[in-house]
Amino acid sequence: MNDLVEVSEQVADSDDEQQEKTSLGQQYLSFTLGDETFAVEILSVQEIRTWEVPTLLPRSPEYMKGVINLRGTIVPVIDLRIKFNICKPIYDDTTVVIVLRINEDDKVRIMGIVVDAMSDVLFIDKDKIRNSPEFGGKVDAEYIEGLTTIEGNIVSLLTTKALLNINEISHI
Repeated sequence: MNDLVEVSEQVADSDDEQQEKTSLGQQYLSFTLGDETFAVEILSVQEIRTWEVPTLLPRSPEYMKGVINLRGTIVPVIDLRIKFNICKPIYDDTTVVIVLRINEDDKVRIMGIVVDAMSDVLFIDKDKIRNSPEFGGKVDAEYIEGLTTIEGNIVSLLTTKALLNINEISHI
């Protein structure tokens, strides 16, 4: 049975505390892709699952690994290492699927992203987030919300909305 971490059911702060934190900064879940560190907003993380081979869908892009059944919901799974052309994917004991969820225009979007390993939960002050440069990074600028430095290492903050752009894989 899969190890499962329910992020969405953590004890929430009071509304006043949450509003104060949001105005000062946000929490992010960091993870690695190859030698690079990325992060997504913790509020968009539904859960973290150990790697399991998804059901393959015919004629899907190489980065689309397939779908998993998440308690009755069919969830597409993409491998960010392949999508961003960062490194050759290796599926081992540290490989996890981070299930992301956003609510937009009265619709819920859910997608799993395959990453090398989960790192930490980071609290990042808004004034510590910098715009990404407009030139030649490995990841397209549309996916980057900003950059920050944690203990001397650059962390790319990804935009969940862009990651969950179903239109990219709509032909599935």
